[in-house]
Amino acid sequence: MNNTQRTVRVLTQRPYEVVIGPGVLERAQAFIERRSGAFIVLTDENVEPLYLEGLGLSDKERVLTVPPGEGTKSFEHLERVLDFMAAGGLDRASFLVALGGGVIGDLGSLAASLYMRGVEVVQCPTTLLSQVDSSVGGKTAVNLQAGKNLAGSFHQPCAVFADTRTLASLESEEFRSGLGEVVKSALIGDKELLARLEGETIALLDRDPELLGEIVERCVGVKRAIVERDEREAGDRKKLNLGHTFAHAIERVAGYGTVPHGIAVGTGLVLALEASQQSGTLRDGTLPERVRRLLDTLGIPVSLPVLRRRYDVALPGEDLLDAMRLDKKGTAGMPRFILVAEIGEVAVDCELEPGLLAQRFE
Repeated sequence: MNNTQRTVRVLTQRPYEVVIGPGVLERAQAFIERRSGAFIVLTDENVEPLYLEGLGLSDKERVLTVPPGEGTKSFEHLERVLDFMAAGGLDRASFLVALGGGVIGDLGSLAASLYMRGVEVVQCPTTLLSQVDSSVGGKTAVNLQAGKNLAGSFHQPCAVFADTRTLASLESEEFRSGLGEVVKSALIGDKELLARLEGETIALLDRDPELLGEIVERCVGVKRAIVERDEREAGDRKKLNLGHTFAHAIERVAGYGTVPHGIAVGTGLVLALEASQQSGTLRDGTLPERVRRLLDTLGIPVSLPVLRRRYDVALPGEDLLDAMRLDKKGTAGMPRFILVAEIGEVAVDCELEPGLLAQRFE
């Protein structure tokens, strides 16, 4: 097994390091042991038996384990985490360790941002999606019935430890979900990464450890560059939402947790590329077919009809449009989209003609 470990430094207002590679949880353990403050670990029922031991914790009273799945990103569980922090005697010098996928990272980071008006959070992402995207950049959130991630804050981690060994235990659907975000990262900022994905799909699907380490590093690099320019999403950071206006609507209408986030993002990327082409934004006419072919090879639905059949969901067009009007990126009830000109060049805050938008939902 290759033991290469990589470090990406994120130069936000409060800089931190993202450490990537096999065995990185051991470095997380050392990092935690060096700190003097009290802490808790937030994890879920799937991750705890697999990876909690990797943090070297002997005091299980510090550990809060919650159910897995998107339903845990709720005010009910947020209150539970905050109460657990208070019961553990945490103060402003304390910190929270988020050990798990994107749900745990989002929930734990939001709790850390709120507790005593803000304590530090250490991210230990265990899924591909959380390693390449959600653990980096400081976005935190829980879902509302009205929409995904509508209640949240910006709260950067003090460190991220992405142990790529954890990716071997992911179920295939969870792994594919991460690949949707990987393709998104390539489209918004890494032409070489997209070509690499196209040329090495077999090794990628076989979860080649060295290849996965490089992919996580490149995706983090794409996000780092954007977040450093626009930490709180005043403009440039909106590029990271490519495909997400469609994806969040799909998730809400299907019922949170029915369609994995990264799968919805993958389908959303195709819809965004098709809309880019029809609106005249797209300059590289080869991209829609390239991305469709790649996503199909990776096992991600490339159209709404395919997505509907796979997950046995209706996804009525009117319901999707209504969900988009509540998307947090919209303005005055009008959804806004990220459209693509070419790899590395995307336009933000775009409106689509109603007729063109309706065509995407047929």
